[in-house]
Amino acid sequence: MNIKIAVLTAACALALSACGETASPPAATDAAPDAASPAAPAADTPAEATPPAADTTPAATSKAPAKGSKVAVINGCETEIEGNDAMQFNVNSITVPASCAEFTITLKHVGKMPVAAMGHNVVVTTAADMAQVSADGMAAGLEAGFIKSDDDKVIAHTDMIGGGETTSVTFAVSELQGDGPYKFFCSFPGHAALMNGSISVE
Repeated sequence: MNIKIAVLTAACALALSACGETASPPAATDAAPDAASPAAPAADTPAEATPPAADTTPAATSKAPAKGSKVAVINGCETEIEGNDAMQFNVNSITVPASCAEFTITLKHVGKMPVAAMGHNVVVTTAADMAQVSADGMAAGLEAGFIKSDDDKVIAHTDMIGGGETTSVTFAVSELQGDGPYKFFCSFPGHAALMNGSISVE
C-alpha cells in the first residue's frame, strides 16, 4: 500500500512539474507590435511631397518700350525734343499718329554752347539715306546749316541752332508712309552717330 502511494505521489509531482513549465506565459518583448496602435513610418521613409501651388500670375500683355528706349511725348500732331551740350537728344523714338495730315517737331537746345561749337538741328530721311545726307551736309558747311541745298533725300529739317535757342519744322505725314524705315538725326558733323532715332507712323 505504501509503495502505491509513493508511486502515485511521484507521478503527481512529475505531472505538476511538467504543467508548471508549459503553463508559464512567454516573456513579453518590446519587439512585438501593438496591434491596437498604427505602425509608425520607418525613419528613412521620405515625407509625402506637397505639390507646388499652381502659378496664377497672368502673363504680361502690355507692350512696354524696349529697354533704353526714350519715346517722344506726342501732343496732338506735334512733339518737342531737346538737344544738349553732351551731344544727345532726350528721345530716340518718335511715333507720328496716322490721323495727322501734318506733323511738327520742335527742337529746344538746352545747352549753353554756341551754334559753331555745338549746334543742333533735326533732319528726317530714310534710314538708308542718313549717312549720305550727313556727308553732303558736312560739305555744305555751317552757313548752310550742314544741309545740302535742295537735297531731295531730306524729307524735313529744322534750322541749326545753338544753346538756349528753339526751332521747329512742319511736314506732311504722307512723306513717312513710303519705303522706310525712317530716321531723325542731327547733321552737325559727327553728331549723327549719337544723335539719331527712329520716326514712324502708327
